[in-house]
Amino acid sequence: MNEPVSNTANDIFSSTFLIGNVGAPFVIGMAVGYFAKKMLCIALFVGGAALVVLFVSEYYGIIDISDSHLQSAAGSATDAAKQSGGFLLDRVSNVTSKGVSGAAGFFAGFKLG
Repeated sequence: MNEPVSNTANDIFSSTFLIGNVGAPFVIGMAVGYFAKKMLCIALFVGGAALVVLFVSEYYGIIDISDSHLQSAAGSATDAAKQSGGFLLDRVSNVTSKGVSGAAGFFAGFKLG
């Protein structure tokens, strides 16, 4: 006659557990990944426009661009982008104790962006 009492806090298939530990971190990660991809696209657009302006200025003799300096600047920008992406992924992974749903959301949002 005693019916078992279900404790939703410990039940891994309850909606409360799934939304708090899987759903919300996934959505947070997806939002951050989507934003990161859009910002990367904007940064590449602005960087490309700046390079075109530099190349046109060089063509008309206004400035002189060294290929080694150009490659060094591109390498520095690439390193900064890698560090930024790594920081975001590390932070999103810390949203839950496991970090899997936040990281999966980040990659899904990055893919969608």
